[in-house]
Amino acid sequence: MKKNTAEPLFHTQNILGEGPLWHPLENRLYWVDILAGDFYQSDEALQSFSKTHFDCLVTAFGFRKKGGYIFATDRGIAHWESGRPQPNFLWNPLPKRKNVRLNDGKVDPQGRFWAGSMDTQMVQGELYRLDPDLSKHTILHKLGISNGLGWSPDRKRMYATDSYRYTITIFDYDLESGSIANPRVFIKLPEDKTETVPDGLCVDAEGCIWSAHWNGWRVVRYDPDGNPILQVDVPAQRVTSCCFGGKNLSTLFITTAREGLSEVELKNQPYSGDVFIVETDTQGQPPNFFGASEI
Repeated sequence: MKKNTAEPLFHTQNILGEGPLWHPLENRLYWVDILAGDFYQSDEALQSFSKTHFDCLVTAFGFRKKGGYIFATDRGIAHWESGRPQPNFLWNPLPKRKNVRLNDGKVDPQGRFWAGSMDTQMVQGELYRLDPDLSKHTILHKLGISNGLGWSPDRKRMYATDSYRYTITIFDYDLESGSIANPRVFIKLPEDKTETVPDGLCVDAEGCIWSAHWNGWRVVRYDPDGNPILQVDVPAQRVTSCCFGGKNLSTLFITTAREGLSEVELKNQPYSGDVFIVETDTQGQPPNFFGASEI
């Protein structure tokens, strides 16, 4: 398997940096620090960044066709426009329990917003979908920790991560209806003492899956059959997610976390919680935009 190494881009020291997403019209990178309640954006030159703080925990997001953003949060799904103090909530599908929140999420090729949940006490999550007509759907039950999502370039397959079960599952995906069927294991990491689990992911234009490995110090590229073909080493233990961006969509951006690391561990890995970058010889897919026109 080929190897490459990511380089530091932004020294952010995020507690739980997550969900990077490139805006192809603005030429900016966006991401969140979930546990800090901060929403980040870079400048166009990738030289600096700014952030907006919210009273809720923004766990994932997408861009809206009419401008602004769709958010997954610890209080449900919301939308937000720059300049407003707080997001406006659309749907809270979460069960009325403590310690449960939405986790990773992404907009699909038809403009629907998918977001999964996690429960730190009961290890029980679901996968939800909000359509452009604002209809609400609960798609999957009894997940462990719902995490990274993605779609194949031919729009026939969807990938969904369950970090608790060390697994990325592949589904048949119907573009028109948004339905998924025929789940089967795409990859399953070994349940060893390192507790390395798959986290966020993205799918490139060749149909290969790039999976961030929490506790693994790496992002791994898998071919469409699930074979690992490239490893990107990251100088941070808790690698959380990745996305493609840049002028040619050939730059891979990677987020990381400091959550749960001891003082000794943080001293030995001073880049934990930072954002990283690596140039690749492939291209990613442009992000999908949430299609609702009523909000």
